[in-house]
Amino acid sequence: MNPNPRTDAPRFKGRDIERIRQHFSEELARKLETLFGDFTKSQALEYLNEIYAQADVNLSDRLKKHIFQKVLDDLHGYGPIQALLKDESITEIMVNGPRDVYVERDGKLVKTNVIFEDDAHVKRVIDKIVLPLGRRVDADSPTVDARLPDGSRVNAVIPPVAIDGPSITIRKFSEDKLQVEDIIEFGSISRTMSNFLNACVVGRLNVVISGGTGSGKTTLLNILSGFIPSDERIVTIEDSAELQLHQDHVVRLETKPPTVEGEGEVTIRHLVRNSLRMRPDRIVVGEVRGGEALDMLQAMNTGHDGSLTTLHANTPRDALSRLETMSLMAGLDMPLDVIREQIASAVDVIVQQARLSDGSRKVTFITEVAGMEGNTIVMTDIFKFEQTKIDNGKIIGELKPTGMRPMFSERLVAAGFELSPEMFGADIKSIMDSRRRWSR
Repeated sequence: MNPNPRTDAPRFKGRDIERIRQHFSEELARKLETLFGDFTKSQALEYLNEIYAQADVNLSDRLKKHIFQKVLDDLHGYGPIQALLKDESITEIMVNGPRDVYVERDGKLVKTNVIFEDDAHVKRVIDKIVLPLGRRVDADSPTVDARLPDGSRVNAVIPPVAIDGPSITIRKFSEDKLQVEDIIEFGSISRTMSNFLNACVVGRLNVVISGGTGSGKTTLLNILSGFIPSDERIVTIEDSAELQLHQDHVVRLETKPPTVEGEGEVTIRHLVRNSLRMRPDRIVVGEVRGGEALDMLQAMNTGHDGSLTTLHANTPRDALSRLETMSLMAGLDMPLDVIREQIASAVDVIVQQARLSDGSRKVTFITEVAGMEGNTIVMTDIFKFEQTKIDNGKIIGELKPTGMRPMFSERLVAAGFELSPEMFGADIKSIMDSRRRWSR
């Protein structure tokens, strides 16, 4: 019985496989040129089989399928990282160079065996991402923010600012949007905290979500935005559209980079100002990074209460300092004490999100901005995370109330929420027992 030449093929080394893949890619590109870009995946696969039949190679069925898939990924997808984009367990992809590709799984960074041909191959993938969006990346504009068709957020950097070659960072978009029940199950937030934040959003308090890079700010903003009543008009403003609001009345705005001539740029600040003319019930800004912070504060102070946004900061107090700094970037030469008064009267709640050392993401503080005392903004922690120990690398702790009742409680009661003393940590049984003893 004759052996099957396709299954008993000789073993190939990595460099041989790469040469074969490159040959197939080049031949396929030549054949597809005759179709002027109008072709289907089945046509591309048919051409690939023709190319293989004409080639003087003897591949196993498994290796042939592997090479075909890599060629099609380059053609229809994003080359070597296409498989990573399909992997639902991966939350972030980081291409530091052709042979340094990392991913984040379960909050931990892991190096992969994925490789590109060279720097030019990485650059081709970047171009494939940004060019359909009307964006560009070149020596004059070496950084770019973009998004994939599924909504995943992309940042790319090339030389001369990227010294070691082109770099890509992709924050993956989850098709299954996390719900509040999911983050309660993950231990990111307690049910009491969730009920409190629901009351804050429906009660039209202005909420700022603070946290470091990758801490889950946008995910939490998505979840809190879901508490907004469906009969309200919502305007969202983002650099790259990520928010997935399911309400009916939503207007989504996205920034626009300048043209090659340096014209036509539309910034977050411009969109915040424009949104005030759009009769919004709520303004949701994906992230404030600069002078738009002052415009956002002024909007919060002039009838657009119930607004939500995120910013980068490590603690609630740091978040206020960041707001001060960004407001000064507006260039209006306002005294610092005036800006602090704006912040104190505009922001009601700061929700601090953190990614802990074990990779878990948790709300570590829910803090009330309670007003001014002299030149200092007064803050009160309502809920906080208290770490108790580390067990086999996993952080163990408790999300619990501090016992302090916020000063804005009456606003929440007026919105229809009954805030029991137990929500804020009061021990009703001890209080009642004490009252009975005093009454005897």
